[in-house]
Amino acid sequence: MIVNGYVIQPNADLRDANLIGADLHGADLRSANLRDATLRWADLRGANLSVANLYGADLRDANLFGANLHGADLRDANLRAADLRIASLRDADLRWADLSRANLRDANLHGANVKETILEEKNDS
Repeated sequence: MIVNGYVIQPNADLRDANLIGADLHGADLRSANLRDATLRWADLRGANLSVANLYGADLRDANLFGANLHGADLRDANLRAADLRIASLRDADLRWADLSRANLRDANLHGANVKETILEEKNDS
């Protein structure tokens, strides 16, 4: 599958890729390198992102409903307002990730590293 000029497949090197609003529904991106990629508003429903490198990725407002993020590296990722309902985040590394306003209903966080994860917006006033 080719989306926005990028080859979408397992182990793909998509570092810094611009996939804003991309339709990646059901895509197989296991073990892909998506470090610092922009996936804002992307449709990742049911996508396989297991063991993917999403360090620093922008996933704001992304639809990750039912996605497999088992063992994914989501350190410092921006998941603000992302839909993570019934997603598997089992054993994922979520350190320093921004999950404020994200929908985590029925998400599997078993074994996930959530140390210093942002779960609510800071009020700077």
